[in-house]
Amino acid sequence: MTTSLSAVLRDPAGPYSLETLELDEPGPSEALVRVVASGLCHTDLMGRAGVLGEHFLPAVLGHEGSGVVEKVGPGVTDFAPGDHVVLSFDSCGTCPGCLAGRPTDCTGFEARNLSGLTADGRRTARDARGEPVTNRWFGQSSFARYSLTTVRNMVKVEQDLPLELLGPLGCSIQTGAGSVLNAMRLAPGQSLAVFGAGAVGLSAIMAARLSGASDIVAVDLNPARRDLALKLGATRAVDGGDADVVGAVTGGGGGLDFSFDTTGVSAVMANAVRVLNRPGTCILVGAGMDMLTLHPAELTGKTVTYLYEGGAVPQLFIPRLIELWRQGVFPFEELITRYRLDEIDRAEADAIAGTAVKPVLVMP
Repeated sequence: MTTSLSAVLRDPAGPYSLETLELDEPGPSEALVRVVASGLCHTDLMGRAGVLGEHFLPAVLGHEGSGVVEKVGPGVTDFAPGDHVVLSFDSCGTCPGCLAGRPTDCTGFEARNLSGLTADGRRTARDARGEPVTNRWFGQSSFARYSLTTVRNMVKVEQDLPLELLGPLGCSIQTGAGSVLNAMRLAPGQSLAVFGAGAVGLSAIMAARLSGASDIVAVDLNPARRDLALKLGATRAVDGGDADVVGAVTGGGGGLDFSFDTTGVSAVMANAVRVLNRPGTCILVGAGMDMLTLHPAELTGKTVTYLYEGGAVPQLFIPRLIELWRQGVFPFEELITRYRLDEIDRAEADAIAGTAVKPVLVMP
């Protein structure tokens, strides 16, 4: 049995509480990871939204962990204690999507990542009263000193890399960069509009610059975010509050080849479709409950899809991003602000306010 200092969310409107939980031993295809750091993602706010069911809380959130393997479960041979790992999303490995090399299309994606339970519906943590606590958010729940996770969540990385920086590669940075490099496959000379210049959108902008895009438009309400987007590779920045956002993005021309929405806001998603040329492709990734509402004629010649995790295979894509970072052409460290685990409420508030692009919680 392992005890873990963990940030537990018990009340959707309340602060996190730091508690010591007891974790089960790792089972088959599982591992216990000592978490070094974990990014805080806007998707973690779903834990407060009441959309995950009345029995979701109390829960440990966090799904951008990085750390060191402490123990492995029976039959695990690809990882060993001492391995350094980045934690990403879970998938089954046996459904048609997984077998086709597309784990983001796993038929069990929602159950394995959004329920906070193991694949067979269990919680594997208990509080001081012996009551169960949800602790498998995205198969990891990494706002904690220790995480029970699955081998399909883990990506082995070299031990000379700074683990405090790497956690966000497992979700937000992978989502933004992967949407551009894996799904759009943006080619030199093509154009892209990015709605929302948070960690996901800025990662897409850095990837678009690497792809040789000729026009990269960042759309955001926050002037500081627009400035950062220009620094990281956007060729233009548009105020999201502009009375004619579509006209400002298209510049009066025929439209762009691709658009990317990270906001999940109904009106913004609709504008992301409207700025497209024909043909054109819009990828939506924002986590939220808003609906996309358009007249069917507005879809003429256009493709719209929703994508999990940038369509990435984490074990292949995260090492690719690390190599680009080593080469100095993918400076994702500029997005990161560090906080201690006991500063989690401030980190969350800063993320909501937009004063921190990517908070990363460093474990004690």
